[in-house]
Amino acid sequence: MSLEEEGLDRAFTALGDPVRRALVARLSRGEATVNELAEPFEITKQAISRHIQVLEQAGLITRSRDGQRRPCHLVPAALEALTGWIDTYRLATERTYRRLDAVLETLEEEQ
Repeated sequence: MSLEEEGLDRAFTALGDPVRRALVARLSRGEATVNELAEPFEITKQAISRHIQVLEQAGLITRSRDGQRRPCHLVPAALEALTGWIDTYRLATERTYRRLDAVLETLEEEQ
């Protein structure tokens, strides 16, 4: 398995959890600390920290230091890699359906 495939596996596995997807959705609006990310959830901050750690290990988010704050940030390139992988198969499927549509149109014209 290539490093790229391993990265995709980690990222898709990380996004398999609804809390992590919600964290990614929140971070799409801008950086946030663990406390800010934990606010809407009825789980402990330690649990949120573990979810953040999984997202970091998957390369989907990073953390920086701003004085006492350690805000989390999305990594756009990681999300682009995921959408790029999905687009590859989406486009192949669309090409198949377009060919099928063309065959069906030809059959209708012949009748």
